[in-house]
Amino acid sequence: MGMAVQRRLVFVVVSAFSLLCFYILCVNLETRLPWSTMPLKHFHGFIRTTSSGSQDSQEPLDRKSNSDQWTRPPPASNFSPELHQHAHTPTVKTQTPTAVKHKPAENSILQLSKSSSRSDGADKTSTRTSTKGPTLQRQQPIQAARPTEPPFIGDTYMSEDIPPQTDCPDSIRSRVTNTEFGGRFLKHIPVLQWAQHATYEHHQRLSQYPGAHGWGGIDFKTLVDTLSVLNSSANWRMLDDWKDRSNKSDCTHCAVVGNGGILKDSKKGKEIDSHHYVFRTNGAIIKGFEEDVGSRTTHYTFSTNTLMNSMRSYAGVGYKGPPLSKETKYIFLPDHDRDYLLMKAAATHTPVERGPERGKNPSNYFGEDVSAEKLKMYHPDFVRYIRNRFLRSNALKTKYKDIYRPSTGAVMLLAALHTCDQVSAYGFMTPDYKNYSDHYYDNNYHPVGFFINHDLHMEMTLWQQLHQAGLIRLYMHK
Repeated sequence: MGMAVQRRLVFVVVSAFSLLCFYILCVNLETRLPWSTMPLKHFHGFIRTTSSGSQDSQEPLDRKSNSDQWTRPPPASNFSPELHQHAHTPTVKTQTPTAVKHKPAENSILQLSKSSSRSDGADKTSTRTSTKGPTLQRQQPIQAARPTEPPFIGDTYMSEDIPPQTDCPDSIRSRVTNTEFGGRFLKHIPVLQWAQHATYEHHQRLSQYPGAHGWGGIDFKTLVDTLSVLNSSANWRMLDDWKDRSNKSDCTHCAVVGNGGILKDSKKGKEIDSHHYVFRTNGAIIKGFEEDVGSRTTHYTFSTNTLMNSMRSYAGVGYKGPPLSKETKYIFLPDHDRDYLLMKAAATHTPVERGPERGKNPSNYFGEDVSAEKLKMYHPDFVRYIRNRFLRSNALKTKYKDIYRPSTGAVMLLAALHTCDQVSAYGFMTPDYKNYSDHYYDNNYHPVGFFINHDLHMEMTLWQQLHQAGLIRLYMHK
């Protein structure tokens, strides 16, 4: 009897000790669990891990030039939650993250969607003539633990699927993949902004970027009031009248004309005018210089600031304002709310309501027949994209990073590169720029001026690289 009691006591002690050990083990595991399964934070439509110090997925691409070198950090996480917006009735939907195969640069940044105006097997004619808006889709990345860039870089962008307008067998889009620019070039980046983009979520996302690279400083009401007038295919498609201009051509041919002194006595006027489209910018003086620079302007790029400065600085040599013609479209490069205010005033034929241009009549700049269909506006995602991937200057590492941006001419040329099949560039800086005055219309020699807000040397190098890659045809003196 005594032995039985002793055995029971031993059994109870051993059982109690085992339970205690098991309890201690469980407690120890529970204290580690929150650290190892870190929750996700949601903000402004983005998803990131709480350990991330950046609001966007950064994936800079290798670049080597005379003034800058950048290397690629380790790849981002393969988990890709997505945000969808559909044409005409924008809606926001977040999908459950799913594992995807790591892809080249374009697809690791953007999740592409098919346009609502297209369907599998749809004939190409109906695709090109569709007037439905493009479908928008933007990837929301989860940041992996890795070296990051400053948040202001923001190398993540909206995606649009805009149906092609041509079957050009030798288009830039078809050739770029086989060049050194293949990894940088995003075929679905929105070049222009329009009514569909004016959503609260996109405003929250882009408000973190200042100047031309975002909507920092632009209140939501001003944004909506302006972009709401840009609601037709003429506003979201750069070459909106191609059907009327094509004349059975398979490719769109664009001449992009800068104001550089290299054009003086060039006799390139007829050649420039022979293109389907002719892009010009800022102080583009035509009268008296037609033999060298041509006479047509289909697309005129400017910011309100550069327009007003041009009208003050070049009035003495004949610049009275933007080119005025039935075929001319006006493309705003917005880097301040005054651009949005002038855009709205021009589209509605009303005086500018506030700011430096308050009370001014837009028809004095764009003519009495200006309408919303003649107006376009560059998308800040596009401007930030070309800064990050094509013109990433050392200025971004200085205290002047917020005022640095690609020059207005650079934005114009790279926009043509993303929308035209063939691009010829005239009047842009070349390595022998010291042989020419700053502008083709200068009465006396003026050296090219260099300022911290643009990196003209880097732009000059880029034009040479694009020319050597066969993506543009750059006019140079022999």
